Amino acid sequence: MRRSKFFRLCSRAPFTWMCVAASMIANLKRIQKHPGANAIGRFFLSALALWSAAACGARAAERPTSIPAVAIRNGESLTYNVRWGLIPTVGRIKISADTITKDGRSVLRVTTTTWTRGPARALFPFDGRGESVYDAKTGLLLSSSEWSTYRNKEVKDTILFNYGKMTATFTDDVHPEKSHEIAIPEGDPSDLILALINTRYWDIKPGMARDVLVIFKDQFYPLTIRPEPDADTVFTSLGFFSSVVLVPRMEKSPPIGMFRRGSTVRVWIETDDDRRLPVRFDVGFNFGTGTASLIEYQPPK
Repeated sequence: MRRSKFFRLCSRAPFTWMCVAASMIANLKRIQKHPGANAIGRFFLSALALWSAAACGARAAERPTSIPAVAIRNGESLTYNVRWGLIPTVGRIKISADTITKDGRSVLRVTTTTWTRGPARALFPFDGRGESVYDAKTGLLLSSSEWSTYRNKEVKDTILFNYGKMTATFTDDVHPEKSHEIAIPEGDPSDLILALINTRYWDIKPGMARDVLVIFKDQFYPLTIRPEPDADTVFTSLGFFSSVVLVPRMEKSPPIGMFRRGSTVRVWIETDDDRRLPVRFDVGFNFGTGTASLIEYQPPK
């Protein structure tokens, strides 16, 4: 995959943003000399870099009434510090949600903001924003948009879902010739970041698995999420947390994108209380691991 395509993929999800940071740090001299270096930028979505009829594999009819349709609620926000190797801070990820009225109905807008900071920003000035709109009652993903800028490179696109026709319209505002319609495969699409956050309300135990359908830009990724057999304890600036570790993989179709290249994703969901906060995310590569740790939490209104 050409580097430019790789970074376009990364802009959708915060965790993939870590891919970009990692790749740039690991190949700093080569990137700085590359004639297209100024056009590289795009990372986190998920980040981060890796961001539905019922969000993330849990259909509304199957969901207990005590669990919200979307696993982040009005007024709730989570802020993560992103670390790479021995570098304690390369960026931030902030995920927040607010309820708004759109086209006469109540929707939940989930916003993911990503940016580099500190010495990393001097080398790689990246800013990104992703916005996903969900039906507040059913959890259906109605639209998803992204914007990012890295030096002289700007990305701006939107995808709108039509579940009656089972199609999605992808619009690239910077390169209109790349706009097109795509078929929605079986499943309930979500962006990666919310797919991982939604796991906080799953009652999933070792030996069990759940399938989710994640969208990166204009491509769907069917993922299977399994818990690791052993619990773990995580330390962040907010304290110590007993956690279950969840791992998404592409098990039911040929791996694509970051999964084809052998990358791994792990999510720590704290089990100490009913909040079940996603306190840590790791993205592993052949040359190291990027880590996002929860540093600030705002409860829902």
